[in-house]
Amino acid sequence: MTSINPTELTARIERWPIAGAFTISRGAKTEAVVVIAEVSRDGQAGCGECVPYARYGETPDTALAAIAAMREPLRRGLDRVALQSAMPPGAARNALDCALLDLEAKLSRRRAWDVLGSAAPHAATTAYTISLGTPEAMAEATARAAARPLLKIKLGGDGDDARIAAVRRAAPQAELIVDANEAWTPDNLARNLAACADAGVTLVEQPLPAGRDDALAQIRRPIAVCADESVHDRASLEGLRGRYDAINIKLDKTGGVTEAIAMAEAARALGLDIMVGCMVATSLSMAPAMLLTPHARFVDLDGPLLLAKDRDGGLRYDGSIVYPPEPELWG
Repeated sequence: MTSINPTELTARIERWPIAGAFTISRGAKTEAVVVIAEVSRDGQAGCGECVPYARYGETPDTALAAIAAMREPLRRGLDRVALQSAMPPGAARNALDCALLDLEAKLSRRRAWDVLGSAAPHAATTAYTISLGTPEAMAEATARAAARPLLKIKLGGDGDDARIAAVRRAAPQAELIVDANEAWTPDNLARNLAACADAGVTLVEQPLPAGRDDALAQIRRPIAVCADESVHDRASLEGLRGRYDAINIKLDKTGGVTEAIAMAEAARALGLDIMVGCMVATSLSMAPAMLLTPHARFVDLDGPLLLAKDRDGGLRYDGSIVYPPEPELWG
């Protein structure tokens, strides 16, 4: 859609307290720090939210600066398609990509999935995350969430066999997926996979460090293994052959929903299952990720459920069922 008016950009950092703490193998945090991009033109505004991740060398300040650097290109006509080559994949591009898609949807009076020519999102069962802790603490947290149908268990290396056994006892009916966040080693890989298989775990996410995951191709995997830190955008898919059975697509890694949709289609063509995942963030981050639900075997979009309070007008959660966004929120 053409316009004689330039696209204007503003950006800011927001902080959202977490309910308690969120703990994984790399540490704990008590707030979600997000960066918001807002683009406006012809009386309409589009918004996108990202979570810069230190694991990938990102900080809120560097993401904010990267977004701000696009102010003049946007005024000169940079659009969402051109953005894909103007910025590298990552959190900053995600915020801008989602903001531009939101603006396109509003200006055209269509939903974002229609703008993309993709399938409409649907209500889905999201995983609910149990933070890393002692077996006793994790069992206690799991017992409080045992009625949820899908639980994602954060693991951390040594002692994970005891943790997952304790979690299974506390939630005998729930489907379990686990996320080691690169904390396992080739020495404990087989033992931990066997413990997960014994506990009826469906999927293990990123057991070994990215770039040091050759052992996954050298053993019989008793359950499916999902790449997270080892996969970012379509360019990283080919290197997963023989090691992984699924991938976790996060918009903050792909650099937005535009690349994420294309990546999901490419991954499925390679026979890989799809998980759509998230960082801990508000519903503004989750809303565009809902467009991946038609592709996904697993949905892990519980970020707002882990916050002390979500933003006003956020996604509707009914227990573990999350619904597509209303246009007032995004898209």
